[in-house]
Amino acid sequence: MARRTTSSSTGTSPSPRNRTPQPLPRRRRTFGDFVKALGAFVALLVLLVGVPGALAVGVGWPLPHGAPRMDWLQREISVSTFVNALTVIVWFAWAQFTACVLVEVKAALSGVGMPGRVPGAGPSQLLARQLVAALLLVGAAAASFTPGLSQLGQSLEGNQHGSVAAAQQTPGLFAQQQEQAASSAAALAEQAADAADAAAHADGGGATEHGDTKYYRIQPPEGRHHDSLWEVAQRHLGDGRRYKEIYQLNKDRTQPDGSKLSEASLIRPGWILEMPGDAHGGELVEMPDAAPEVSQQVQQQIHDYAKTGDQQRGGAANRQNEQGDRDTAHIHVPRQRPAGEHEAGGRERHEPAAEAAQTSQGAEDGGFTFGLPEALVGAPLLAAGLLGALGRRRRQALWQSALGAVGGRRGMEPPVPTGSAADAQDALLVGADPEGVRLLDLSLRGLATALAAESRPLPTVYAAWLGGNGDLHLQLAQPAGKPPTPWQLGQDQTFWMLARADAEQYEEVDTAAPYPGLVSLGTMDDSRLLLNLEAVPGIVSLSGSAADRAGVFASVAAELATNGWSDRMTITLVGFGEDLTPLAPNRLRHLDDVEALVETMEAETRQRRGALGAAGHDSVLTGRTGPAQHTRWAPHLVLLATEPSAEDAVTLAELAADAGRLGIGYLVGTESGDLPGAAWEMEITGEGKLLAPLLGLELDAQLLPVAQQRAVVELFVEADPERDPDGPTTTPPFLVDISEQGRPAVYARLVGSYEIIGLEAPDGERSPLLHEALALLLLHREGVHPRVLSAALWPRGVTEDVRDALVERLRGWLGADPDGTPRLGTDEAGRLTLAKSVVSDLDVLRSLYHEATQGKGVDSRVVRGRLLTDALVLVRGPLLADRPQGRYGWLTHEIIDAQLPLLVADIGLALSAFHLEKDRAEKAIEALNASMNSAPRDERLWNELLRATHATGDTDRLKRLAADLVTRSGARGLPPRTEALLDELLPAWRTDGAAVG
Repeated sequence: MARRTTSSSTGTSPSPRNRTPQPLPRRRRTFGDFVKALGAFVALLVLLVGVPGALAVGVGWPLPHGAPRMDWLQREISVSTFVNALTVIVWFAWAQFTACVLVEVKAALSGVGMPGRVPGAGPSQLLARQLVAALLLVGAAAASFTPGLSQLGQSLEGNQHGSVAAAQQTPGLFAQQQEQAASSAAALAEQAADAADAAAHADGGGATEHGDTKYYRIQPPEGRHHDSLWEVAQRHLGDGRRYKEIYQLNKDRTQPDGSKLSEASLIRPGWILEMPGDAHGGELVEMPDAAPEVSQQVQQQIHDYAKTGDQQRGGAANRQNEQGDRDTAHIHVPRQRPAGEHEAGGRERHEPAAEAAQTSQGAEDGGFTFGLPEALVGAPLLAAGLLGALGRRRRQALWQSALGAVGGRRGMEPPVPTGSAADAQDALLVGADPEGVRLLDLSLRGLATALAAESRPLPTVYAAWLGGNGDLHLQLAQPAGKPPTPWQLGQDQTFWMLARADAEQYEEVDTAAPYPGLVSLGTMDDSRLLLNLEAVPGIVSLSGSAADRAGVFASVAAELATNGWSDRMTITLVGFGEDLTPLAPNRLRHLDDVEALVETMEAETRQRRGALGAAGHDSVLTGRTGPAQHTRWAPHLVLLATEPSAEDAVTLAELAADAGRLGIGYLVGTESGDLPGAAWEMEITGEGKLLAPLLGLELDAQLLPVAQQRAVVELFVEADPERDPDGPTTTPPFLVDISEQGRPAVYARLVGSYEIIGLEAPDGERSPLLHEALALLLLHREGVHPRVLSAALWPRGVTEDVRDALVERLRGWLGADPDGTPRLGTDEAGRLTLAKSVVSDLDVLRSLYHEATQGKGVDSRVVRGRLLTDALVLVRGPLLADRPQGRYGWLTHEIIDAQLPLLVADIGLALSAFHLEKDRAEKAIEALNASMNSAPRDERLWNELLRATHATGDTDRLKRLAADLVTRSGARGLPPRTEALLDELLPAWRTDGAAVG
């Protein structure tokens, strides 16, 4: 079929009819074009064939014919040796250039996407692109060239700006990606015209037989997702890639509603599109006065629209030139600002000037990895959510173990993960970006608060983009006016942008999370996409192999279950994920089949519709900013991994038709890729690419493969407080010799101010980093992965050589034991470990308590009292009390802040019991008060203090203590156990004025 573009004819008649299709204006090929093509052909022939031929004939085999021997290194370098070495380099250069040519030719002929980038081949690939373009641009094949031709003659590295998919203003679609270069529109139009001419000649010039100019009027959705140029071209031209021809015919022409089609916008119901002459499709392709079903109003709209065609084409050249100077018609990932600019308002960077170099995570991947799961390392928001949830789970286990302990004491150490679980934990520590999660949460809640203050509703957000510089871009379903300060308009009216420096100024506010359905799908051009599943007007389908889909579903489920920017989330898993429920039992629920899902969702859909109507809200977005924000409108996201039957798919589509305003989202897997009622369609490939052509998306997908999924679940299962009724393990991970003969070579005091005994202080510039690295190793006697150390000291990244240099300086600073063994070593798994001669006061504290309660102190009361007293003397304050601001951020991942107060409280309770056995109530009170300096909120200490005070027989003193306790409890009131104890020791405490005053 001939692909012929058409245009409106010039005329004054208000009802133009029977106009002959005209090709787009184009420049005729000149003799010079063919000379350039011939020169490019000769150059490619010489470089691809001549160079290897000359090397083979003139030099021959440049490498040695046998295995090199040691005496080979001692030989004199001759001219032939130099020539052979140079020949090897030329062969490598030729191979690289050949790869560039193949990549450029494949991209040019396929017509899909930008050419892939050959590593380290900037100038070579630019030369290959120019030669291939010059050769193919004069032929019919040029019609299928990608927008990559617009980069000819430009710097490959410097002028390549990644583009993001623009959110269309009709629900459900992102605009197709376009290139930024000013020449792309002209080149594409010219190429399409050439292809049309060639195809017309090949078919016998039959283009004119198509007759009248044709128009298409965009129809309302009516139960399906909204139209796009790609779909119109697919239905009526037979090839979705021909959307460019439709775009060229209609670009910037005024539509009936007064708006215009541009590269960054969408097509809306009621718009008119002039179609190429070979368009087909029956009544969907409308011609004025030729089809009786076309209303008089629509005919008039088409007539009015046709008048804009000639004017549009007359100024096409000027508009194309103007596009080079403006960016309003393109949606791009924001340019990355210089590091100093976007860090000026935030936290100062830690590293010295000599170590300030940053790298992407990919630079680390090529180094000392020891097989860490890259799926977790490369998912910063998912890793931060999992790490935060794991920390909360471990703290919960510690507190439950402490409050439920009866009789014997137990240690405060959770199980140390091993094997794949340890690798998964290291990967979470390396990949997590808790600061990014915190800023995202503050930014979204701050936006909701600002809009509520202005009595403005929340706009519908389809996606959020997190740029490499930390800026946040919200992609709106439609323009929503000027955003509240400090938000700004982005590339167009459908983008709201917040700079990282402005986000850091936000403070915590008491408001509901406005967009809890946002979830990471992957990255594109160094920007991370979070899709708002809750706002999709229908079902999101995911096709691909079962294993690849499982990785996407597991990642989505895990992030939704543990993220920090959602409230009261419910995630229903169907067809997978029963073993994922330990991640968040309160958020995740599993259903056996689609039948149970349909029954559940029908009931919930009815309930939500009724609740919205009763509250007078049109959607959950308006409800979340109202007075009922904390009690209603919690999101519910359904993840269905298995493809439903046709009947069930239709039922789900009907339920999902109104899901966007109800706060319900559906992500459904499909084998075929054709799911009835799907609003957005995505595909996951075996190469880890997440594709959505109609949305303009091609992402590096975020996945959670089965192996990493099991390792992460194992971490949570091990930390489950209900798993072991006896509580965590009773033996600390590292016991020291507490006798006189066990004096360590290096002793660090961490409980309180940070001091090191046994080492000379390093120079001032290196001292903070070395001290922090040593503290991290002391808190992890099982060993620290080098990448974990790097991520802890340099959260924003650092080069591998800087990290290794610090490790060597630390090794040199710590020195060696008398037998020559370095005090900083490396175990079989590649983790950095400290020798037993390097000890902290926290190690001694744990060892003293363990020996007092489970060692020699069990059989000797005197020894137990001495050990407990010595332990309590070591407590000088909180952990690392004087750490500088901005450092030691990795402590937020640790549970030591929960372990240490519990350990101190255990010591105080044990010492109090020791004294009360001999009726020394004052000594017991003294020990309890000392413990309260580090654990002031431990209910057990207060209860024991009440008993010890009661033992003194001083009723007034007991009343004052009870009054103090009531005052401290505030509006929350006293815990039930404390109330019961007061009822026993001081029955009149509720009514006695002295007790409550």
